Amino acid sequence: MQQGQFEKIKNGKGFIAALDQSGGSTPKALAAYGVSENAYSNEDEMFNLVHDMRTRIITSPAFNADKILGAILFEETMDRKIDGMYTADYLAEMKGIVPFLKVDKGLAEESNGVQLMKPINDLDETLNRAIERHIFGTKMRSVIKEANLEGIKAVVEQQFELGKRIIAAGLVPIIEPEVDINSSEKEKCEELLKTELLNHLNNLQENENVMLKLTIPTSTNIYKELIDHPRVVRVVALSGGYSTDVANEKLKANDGLIASFSRALSQDLNVNQTDAEFNEALAKAVDSIYEASV
Repeated sequence: MQQGQFEKIKNGKGFIAALDQSGGSTPKALAAYGVSENAYSNEDEMFNLVHDMRTRIITSPAFNADKILGAILFEETMDRKIDGMYTADYLAEMKGIVPFLKVDKGLAEESNGVQLMKPINDLDETLNRAIERHIFGTKMRSVIKEANLEGIKAVVEQQFELGKRIIAAGLVPIIEPEVDINSSEKEKCEELLKTELLNHLNNLQENENVMLKLTIPTSTNIYKELIDHPRVVRVVALSGGYSTDVANEKLKANDGLIASFSRALSQDLNVNQTDAEFNEALAKAVDSIYEASV
C-alpha cells in the first residue's frame, strides 16, 4: 500500500467517486446516461458501452484530484484500459486519484430485516488481481431495512470477517452496511448499527484499518464517534437514492463526513452531450459534491 495514497484518503479534501455499477445495475446506469437497452444485444456490448461512459467521466478535465480523492471501480473496469493503461494506473498516475475495487457479488435474499452479501468464493483470487492492478482498497455492500438487532449484528460481523481478510492481503476495506433511506425505522437502525460498528472497531489491532461507507444519518453527527475512531481511515456517505441536492444538503450538516456518491455524480450526464456540455455538467456535479464534503 502506498503511504502517499493512505495520507490522501485519510486527510485529503474532497470526495470519493463511485463508478462501480455492476452487471445488475448497468442497464439502469446506461439508461440514465441516454443509452437504451436496444443499443446493445449482449453483455459484452453492454460492458463496452458502460466502459465508454466511465472512460468519458474519468478522462474529463472535471474529474480531477483537486476535488476527487478516490474512485471505486467495478471488477470489469479494473481489467480494462484507458488510453492504453489499466484503469487503476490511469487514475493513479494520470489523475492522482486513488483506485478502489468493488468486491462483493451482490445481495442475498432478505432475512431478519437485512440483506447480507452473497458468498464471495473467489475473494483471495480477486484480491491478488487487485494488487497486481495497483488497487488501494475495496468496497462491499450489505443493506439494513429493519431495526432487527440479530440482522444488524450479522451484517456487521460478515463485513468485518471479510474486511480482516482484505486487510491481511494489504488493502484497505470500505465496509458498507447501507441503511435503506426508505426504512420506517431508519434512525433506530442507525443507532444499533453504530453500536455494532464500535464493538468491532474496538477489537481491531493497531495495524488493522478500515473505511466505512454509511447512509447519511437521520440524526445529525450520530457517526462522529466513528469518524474520530483511531482504526477508521475515513467515513464516506452514500447518496442512497437521494437526489444530488438533497444528499448534499444532508451531508453538509454532518461534520467530517464526505461523499461517495454514484448516481448523484452522473445524474446530469448524457451520451448525446457535446464534450463541452458533458464536462460542464460533470464539473457542476463535482463542485457541488466537493462543497458538501468540505
